[in-house]
Amino acid sequence: MNKSHLVPLYILIVLCLAMASYAIWRTPDEVTTVPGVADVQLLETMPIPSRDTVRLFDIPKELTFAGEKVPLEIEDVKERLEREIYVNAYWQSNMILLMKRSSKFLPEIELWLKENGVPDDFKYLAMAESALMNVASPAGAKGFWQILESTGKEYGLEISKDVDERYHLEKATYAAAKYLNKAHAKFRDWTAVAASYNMGQSGFARRQDDQLALNYYDLYLNDETSRYLFRILAFKVIFENPGEFGFHLRESDYYENPNFKFIKVNSDIKNLANWAKQHGSTYKDLKLYNPWLRDKDLNVKRGKTYEIMLPE
Repeated sequence: MNKSHLVPLYILIVLCLAMASYAIWRTPDEVTTVPGVADVQLLETMPIPSRDTVRLFDIPKELTFAGEKVPLEIEDVKERLEREIYVNAYWQSNMILLMKRSSKFLPEIELWLKENGVPDDFKYLAMAESALMNVASPAGAKGFWQILESTGKEYGLEISKDVDERYHLEKATYAAAKYLNKAHAKFRDWTAVAASYNMGQSGFARRQDDQLALNYYDLYLNDETSRYLFRILAFKVIFENPGEFGFHLRESDYYENPNFKFIKVNSDIKNLANWAKQHGSTYKDLKLYNPWLRDKDLNVKRGKTYEIMLPE
């Protein structure tokens, strides 16, 4: 073949290579800017982020504590209530467990408060004090009602090495009711009574005198007492309207106590573990359901009788 005949062939090959190089260079831009059908379908099925993952709650337009009006028309009062509602409603783990736990104790607390003439709303004070657990504070207050040793003895509770009735729910509730009724006789106002439970009757009365005001909502108080009643109110609002705050517990979700047998004791028990085993139970259950028993034995004074609960 004549070499002159190869020139057009060489030119054609060079043109093909140039066109192929250009196609390769343009492909990435074209693919990324023009999605295919599969890509469009994928985008259409991707979930759109919710714009309501953090909800704003409707605050009650009217609210009472122990039958006394909460002045929500005062902006400061409304803001303080909202603070405690949001703090507690968005601490979901704590609130769920408190709700589940409450079914073991609230029915009896409600009954004992009623028997002593104390408004039902004070059950929420016990929640604010202890979350319905037998806790101890750094100041030495103990039990559901967070009673100090001196106050407990003043209101008839036994507090010794073997026994601490601040951990006895029924007896502690009766002692707290006595305190609350005494405070009401002094202040004639249940809201003031609740505040005085936190800072003491003398301390609250002194603030009233110093500031020439009797109403809790008109007083300038330390941060703890200033928030205290509103924490109680937040528990009331949330517990009475759980669905409004995103809590939807079924009846089966609530905790239950077992059925109990009650054993009267009027003599010393040298070893509570052995005693529990003799009565078909365990030391763990004895301590769990009788937290007022503080030692490994029980010394009983002449004429004294205790009642110990064990699961049937």
